[in-house]
Amino acid sequence: MDLQSIWFFIWTLLWALFFMTDGFDLGIGILYPFLGTSEEKKRLMINAIGPLWDGNEVWLITAGGVTFAAFPILYSAMFSTLYTAMMLILFGLILRGVSFEFRGQLDHAGWRKLWDNCIFIGSALPSLLFGVAFANIFTGRTMDGSIVSLLSPYTLLGGFLFFIMFMVHGAIWLCIRTDGHLQSQAASGAKQIWVALLFVAISFLATSCFTTNLYENYLNTPILFIVPIIALSSLFAIRFFLGQKAWFKAWIASATSIVGITFFGMIGLYPTMLPPTPTKNYALTAFNASSSPMTLKIMLVVVLIFIPLVIGYQIWAYRLFSGKVTAKDLTEEEAY
Repeated sequence: MDLQSIWFFIWTLLWALFFMTDGFDLGIGILYPFLGTSEEKKRLMINAIGPLWDGNEVWLITAGGVTFAAFPILYSAMFSTLYTAMMLILFGLILRGVSFEFRGQLDHAGWRKLWDNCIFIGSALPSLLFGVAFANIFTGRTMDGSIVSLLSPYTLLGGFLFFIMFMVHGAIWLCIRTDGHLQSQAASGAKQIWVALLFVAISFLATSCFTTNLYENYLNTPILFIVPIIALSSLFAIRFFLGQKAWFKAWIASATSIVGITFFGMIGLYPTMLPPTPTKNYALTAFNASSSPMTLKIMLVVVLIFIPLVIGYQIWAYRLFSGKVTAKDLTEEEAY
């Protein structure tokens, strides 16, 4: 396998890891105004992701860094064609992080309400726009950098897919980290939202047949169909494990479906990385947008050393904070 293909896989993997990890805390932010019906529940929801959310965003930084170093031409073009969407995503993520820290600085209802709204906006906006942005890349539509040019029925469907997928992912995480009434609400919400997720996911996979060329690689290499099959099977596994109250298994199934859906799109896209733009009448691919072979070789050595270390650290952190968050924990000084 050539270096460009290896880096295309790594690029896809890093995005999948970001969606899998940061997806659940984005989902909790979306659910925040609906399940956070009291100050205690709001704080429990925030503290359920408190020790982990910023670490999860390491994968976004890593994916961006790999784009810059391995595919510099792609990095440049993305900030031209997807500029508005990427800036809104960035501002949303910044707003969310600031909100976690600021909402408890003043004991005033209006102050907390302001930052509570920011938590929702800072979670909902990036979730929706990530789906819209990637769906645009899948369609190969010409983009001029404005939000209007990014919107179509198919790309909005992609946005809703990510939006709902993260909601289910976040609700399951609350089932793992909380108990009592909040856990019951999260479990009930996950089951209800799962119905919408299944419908939107199947609609997205079906619509991709007519709107994109994603299935060409699959038809040329039928063994690749194992990827969307795994993604769909994982969606059904989510509902089964929710019924069994096997929360962690349901979360693993949800994570697998997110990774599977991400890889479904990227495998179908390969080797294209960005469609033609108004200033370029050719597509950017893993081969014409990559750095020099020497750069890719050096980076590959670095990635093979450090990515396993980051994964190992995150596994340790997840195990360390795997216990339930209770009202008693809210009295601790380090609590949000």
